Amino acid sequence: MPRPGKMRQGEGGHTLLKVEELFIPADATVLQSMKKLDETGQRILFIAPGGKLEAVVTDGDIRKFFLRGGTLSQPVGQAANYHPISLPVSARGRAREELKAHGIDALPILNKKGCITDIVFAHGLDVDNRKQAGIPVVIMAGGLGTRLYPYTKILPKPLIPVGEQPIAELIIDRFRDFGCNAFTMVVNYKKNMIKSYFQDLEKDYQIDFADEDAFMGTGGGLCLLKGKLHSTFFFTNCDVMLDADFGDICEYHKHQGNLITMVCAFKHYTVPYGVVELGEDGAIASMKEKPELNFLTNTGVYVVEPQVVEEMRDGEVIGFPDVIERYRLAGKKVGVYPISESSWMDMGQLEELEKMRRRMESQD
Repeated sequence: MPRPGKMRQGEGGHTLLKVEELFIPADATVLQSMKKLDETGQRILFIAPGGKLEAVVTDGDIRKFFLRGGTLSQPVGQAANYHPISLPVSARGRAREELKAHGIDALPILNKKGCITDIVFAHGLDVDNRKQAGIPVVIMAGGLGTRLYPYTKILPKPLIPVGEQPIAELIIDRFRDFGCNAFTMVVNYKKNMIKSYFQDLEKDYQIDFADEDAFMGTGGGLCLLKGKLHSTFFFTNCDVMLDADFGDICEYHKHQGNLITMVCAFKHYTVPYGVVELGEDGAIASMKEKPELNFLTNTGVYVVEPQVVEEMRDGEVIGFPDVIERYRLAGKKVGVYPISESSWMDMGQLEELEKMRRRMESQD
């Protein structure tokens, strides 16, 4: 086994992990690998018996594995990439060039025996290098934000700060990194405060506003945009951020021919109690001590075709998940793009808001 290696995080990084902490055996389950990705806060693991690189597993590899029909209980080796890009120690100076050329987030550095001695990271945020300017973004920002009361008694949810910036501005910055430059906010509650903030802000993007006269739900407000969207667009709630490859999300949406693609995060939850299922006449049918649940949950971020906007019913009060269900029941093609739990930040509740703040501070 080589001496413990180190990891080079990009400029401004604060990684304290050792290389070996990102090793995973090929026979570990996909679920175990997802847990390790979340624990380390990275997006890559290495199958490297004895330290010798055999394969890499990224959150993207796992996502594609699920889309092929894979399951959480299968060996992660079945999802791995056995032709990873790497560099020898003697060529370490080319690492940044290789990272940029291949559009990858991490590059292992190998000694003469093929063992990993170091990892060079491009940056902390997985943003697609194939920027595609011109994809509009619609932000649903009209709600009361009741789960964040009493903060929202003073400020509308889009202007609640996470660190030094309000959440809506942070969301816009994430999409700007991808190349989006046209934004529309559907506003209602304290809308003049929201408009005033963004009108006074120095910015290099266009932002328009659509006013709700009455609360129409997370989907209903789209009817206000009829005739204004003529291409595929991102649709997002104003309280979530993703560390995700937006280019790959769009590419998947188009390749699948979906009308709507919902971005979903894998959730792993351990029930902190023993769970009892009742049988007939009050008998115990089964007992499970602290069972583990694994499921996909809606992040509130979507890729949507403009047809959906044009077919919205004027004045209808409806949540966007209900819009999706309506299309699904009608036989239209709606799909899911899965991401890891660690790639999703949600500030919809006070506890989650504090978690998001701490996470954003750690990325600075």
